[in-house]
Amino acid sequence: MKFITTCFLLLVFNTQCFTQSNAIDTLLKVDTVSMKVDTIPNFKKRQTIVAVSNLLLYTGSISALNKVWYANYPKTTFHLYNDGGEWLNMDKVGHAYSAYQISRLQFNTLKWAGVKPKKAVLYSSLTSIGYQTIIETLDGFSSGWGWSWKDMAANGLGTGLWASQQLAWGEQKVKLKFSTHYNKYSDSQLEYRNNQLFGKFFTERLLKDYNAQTFWLSANINSICPKLPAPKWLNIAVGYGAENMFGGFANNWSTPTGDVARMDLKRYAQWYLSLDVDFERIPTKSKALKSLFYVLDAIKMPAPTLMLVNGKISGQWLYY
Repeated sequence: MKFITTCFLLLVFNTQCFTQSNAIDTLLKVDTVSMKVDTIPNFKKRQTIVAVSNLLLYTGSISALNKVWYANYPKTTFHLYNDGGEWLNMDKVGHAYSAYQISRLQFNTLKWAGVKPKKAVLYSSLTSIGYQTIIETLDGFSSGWGWSWKDMAANGLGTGLWASQQLAWGEQKVKLKFSTHYNKYSDSQLEYRNNQLFGKFFTERLLKDYNAQTFWLSANINSICPKLPAPKWLNIAVGYGAENMFGGFANNWSTPTGDVARMDLKRYAQWYLSLDVDFERIPTKSKALKSLFYVLDAIKMPAPTLMLVNGKISGQWLYY
């Protein structure tokens, strides 16, 4: 949950920074024959902007996480934690998603700063893994969590998915995306537990509630099968989610009036098949739209969806 929250903050803020800085990082080039004046990027200045922005953004976000997520848990000696299967591995998919998006974000900023593609892929991958390793280390010293090798494997998987495509094709034919919705329960006991775990506010629930989240592998049809008569922006997406989870491993918890064990609630995973939009493949000359499309491409768009739940197939006209 903390990775997704941080990822979206970095994505939006960093995109805004580099969109707004375009006017102050160019040099004038004058053709002495035609006297035509062109602007060329001042890459040295851009690289300075990237270095300073990264330092402020990443250290600031880690400092904020340290206060928000870890402040209420006592510090301990470094320890490991085996969280395999916790939250039906939704948190692991979240780790992979965050690693993918941080790699994507960092590559975009390095490309803007004039770094050569292969070096940009390397630096982006190292930044993603390094950033999440620092957070995992904080987990290792917290009594509420612990260092998880499975988390680190998921981080590597997300970074690897992005880097391997960038090196092989110079583009992302398959993207990791995220969607979520708001869950509210008529059962007062479950609503209390949901508030306890995922927060009372709408925005908190959207980013924290594993029962409401779906992670998607979204593949661009045209780039994978160019002969198919599909629009360049049309994707097909496979999603993974889970339901009825009110605890990491089991649906039991403590309340002021006693312990609760909801064994009547079957925890289950679910799979989805849907259409999606690859916003970065929509042609536009507007810098503002390009920035908007870049942010939107981290999110799976609502669309008609087939669902496989407990061995049964169903559908929704609009799933998000």
